[in-house]
Amino acid sequence: MVPGDHMEHQDEQNTPVTPLPNPGEGGPVHSVDTIPAVPITPATPVPDHSVPAAPDDSIPAAPAFPAAPAPGGSIPAAPTFPATPAFPTPSPIPRPQPSGIILPIWPQFAKVRFLNAAYGYRPFRILVNNTRVSNPLDYGALTPYGKVPAGYQTITVTAPDGYVYIQKSLPFQVNQPMTVAIINTINGLDLLQITDNCCTPNGDFSNFRVSNLSLNSPPLDVLLGDGRVVYGDVRYKETTPYKRIRPGSYQFFFAETSLAPMPLWMDIETLDSAFTGTYPVPNTLTSLYLNAVSNINYTVFLIPSGPQTIQPLLVESR
Repeated sequence: MVPGDHMEHQDEQNTPVTPLPNPGEGGPVHSVDTIPAVPITPATPVPDHSVPAAPDDSIPAAPAFPAAPAPGGSIPAAPTFPATPAFPTPSPIPRPQPSGIILPIWPQFAKVRFLNAAYGYRPFRILVNNTRVSNPLDYGALTPYGKVPAGYQTITVTAPDGYVYIQKSLPFQVNQPMTVAIINTINGLDLLQITDNCCTPNGDFSNFRVSNLSLNSPPLDVLLGDGRVVYGDVRYKETTPYKRIRPGSYQFFFAETSLAPMPLWMDIETLDSAFTGTYPVPNTLTSLYLNAVSNINYTVFLIPSGPQTIQPLLVESR
């Protein structure tokens, strides 16, 4: 053995060796005293954002919900809230008790009559809502007034064999008298409603009006025998208002003139028989002689009697 090698061997045995860590524990373990202390920075204080308590201590605070129970523990009772006062229920309004007598609801009706003013057709049958209201109605004939339910009703005009000429829905008002005229038009037939409302004749007076139902008629003036114009320019489908007429004898002419009519408020007065029929009226299409009596409503319907001719149809009603 070489002396130098022996000394080196002794130094290796006498030098302390850092112990190795146990398997799975990491690196070498140092003493706590040898780890330098890290200075701790003080945390910034967090401002208090909680809502301050209400100044009025009389307002009770809402009770806090209890924490959830531990597993297997009992469920705590629900918190108790203050009871909300209930609104008082209003007392029912007493209603009158039925007396035991039930009044029937009577249907309401309108007064209607039908006029056949259509030239060149066979007699008509007239139905209201599939109910026949007249026998075959000849040309120039007029039915008496009958009752029709108020409101919109379907009017059907047929030939005697059932052929339908026209079917139309018309309105009817309660207790209102009305004439429904079957008239000629360019396209065939039509229904024209004419209101028959009029003030009741009083005293010795009656009422008078004219209705032009002739398709080919020009605007006509209605003149008295002395040349006064009672109505001016009465056109097709036009019905004049009623005028009061005194009892007596009158002769009316229906012609085309350029004369001015008398005011509507002016009554039709009796003519002197010496002047009746003496006034020459040019362009006269037809004329009518009337012997008026008291308390009658007179209507003169001008209906066609041919392609270019007309005739008056006088109707009286009380």
